Amino acid sequence: MNRQPAPKSGPPLPPPIRLLLVDDHPVMRAGLANLLTMSGDFSVVGQADDGPTALQLWLALTPHVCLLDVSMTGMDGIETLRLLREIDPDAKVLMLTSSEAAEDLHCALAAGAAGYVTKTIRHDELSDAIRAVHGGSRVIGRTVERFSGNRPTDGLLSPRELEVLGFLRHGHTNAEIGRLLGISERTARAHVAAIMGALDAPDRAGAVAKGFDLGLLRVGSSTTPAARRAGGS
Repeated sequence: MNRQPAPKSGPPLPPPIRLLLVDDHPVMRAGLANLLTMSGDFSVVGQADDGPTALQLWLALTPHVCLLDVSMTGMDGIETLRLLREIDPDAKVLMLTSSEAAEDLHCALAAGAAGYVTKTIRHDELSDAIRAVHGGSRVIGRTVERFSGNRPTDGLLSPRELEVLGFLRHGHTNAEIGRLLGISERTARAHVAAIMGALDAPDRAGAVAKGFDLGLLRVGSSTTPAARRAGGS
């Protein structure tokens, strides 16, 4: 009796990407888990409806990527992200949220998010975003990417960041900068983090020193009219 040759096996499939889902809407979370699991490329190893639980599960389950909502009761997603990055600086977090607010985007990126997409994203785009974040890339969803492109190409800092740098020169705190500019303290903190990143400065004093070195700040004058008023120059 003739025997059929055994089918040739292809290259082994990569292991699924392990996911932690954090969202305080159980229906949304369950639907997302089912959708991602069906593809076979992902394994939802844990779910949380609040920040403290998310931190515990991250340590206990060692997922590859965390999908994290911004708006949650109690500890919000930005604070959860900040604490998660403190306990695990290598944590890869993709913000999945309904918010298209520039403030939330900037704060999430400043806190260490690897990506930011909205819940209107298509399933295939979300899968691609997860893979990109897992691979070490940064992802900004199309519905919010307009907020990430506001930095002028002819300078290191945007006009608002130059203004914030002027306040840093005079030693203002994040809370004072927020009050003087009419923005939240969280947004002011995000601007300061963005400035330090753009100038490769280790701290606020270093950012001011780099500002003088690069000509962004000048001795005897402040960067902006608002900074001049605040600093009394």
